[in-house]
Amino acid sequence: MATTSSASPPLSALSTPAITIVDQNNASTISTVHQDIIETHIFTRLDGPTLASASCASTHLHALASQENLWTNICHSTWPSTTSSRVRHVISNFHNGPRSFFSDAFPLAIEPVSFGNSSENPTDLPSEIISAVDIYYKKELIFGKVVETETVSAWFKCSPFRVDLLDPKEAVSTRIPNPDKDDTCRYLEEDMELSWIIIDPIGKRAMNLSSQRPVSVHRHWLSGEVQVKFASVVGGGGIGAATELVQCGVVVTCGGSAKGEMHVREVSLQLEDMDGMYLNGKESLVMLTRGMAGKRGRGKKRESERKKEVEEFLERKRERKERKMRREGTLDTLCVAFGVSAFASSLLFLLFR
Repeated sequence: MATTSSASPPLSALSTPAITIVDQNNASTISTVHQDIIETHIFTRLDGPTLASASCASTHLHALASQENLWTNICHSTWPSTTSSRVRHVISNFHNGPRSFFSDAFPLAIEPVSFGNSSENPTDLPSEIISAVDIYYKKELIFGKVVETETVSAWFKCSPFRVDLLDPKEAVSTRIPNPDKDDTCRYLEEDMELSWIIIDPIGKRAMNLSSQRPVSVHRHWLSGEVQVKFASVVGGGGIGAATELVQCGVVVTCGGSAKGEMHVREVSLQLEDMDGMYLNGKESLVMLTRGMAGKRGRGKKRESERKKEVEEFLERKRERKERKMRREGTLDTLCVAFGVSAFASSLLFLLFR
């Protein structure tokens, strides 16, 4: 009686020039994979944090992941504004080129550098700062610009610090629908993203000041313009001082157009202390220098964490204002009591003289 064999076909029948079966009993490592395959087909598909993690797996992968062209492409894809010739030149002068730039600009600085006494300021302030800004809506780039700001003039140091990317009469068209409904504000809060990288070309440091996603979206009741605010909180040093915490606020103002689409009409950056005062150029430069020289987190903070930091900053700002009002109220009461006592003493003196 004939029997039907259930044995598997020979390996040669399953093997083709494009398919190779590896004996699972043989130990294999990533080093057996050709480095061209790793560089061109694996590493090019990774984002920055994943590539950095892969480089820590072995010395072999670390060497392959340190290729400058990999990190250059990651920087350009993450922040299109870095394709500017000036920014590319500055990045090339960083210690490890685009890799150092990415490690500076991707996370948010969480602790300012210490200069000994908290009242001391760094002496090597940059003579120029570069702002590299990218704005996305539904993952599509709608605006990108690089602005260079000189920081040595007396006008810059004494005037309120403010970086404007657009002129007063300039506007950038977008595909964002005109806010005819309140839902548009919700869409902006969910779908708009912003990156604002401050670069010190002399000190070869960088820092991302944005919360990535908006912390608030408001529509003006009269003009209909929508203000989208991004913010982050950095430590300024000096416990109890107004600059113990500083909010870096970016405002994007969008207005309607005749074609039914929104135009970006304002993109600006300012630094605000806990007293609600905007810092001048010199004070802002000190805070930015502290932030760029400070410690970095291990990765990008989640939007919820950054939003929580902004909420805590606003809460401490409110508490500080209430304490100030209570002190002023107490002083006013003492002044009135002193004035009444002085008047009564003078009156008694005149009556019984």
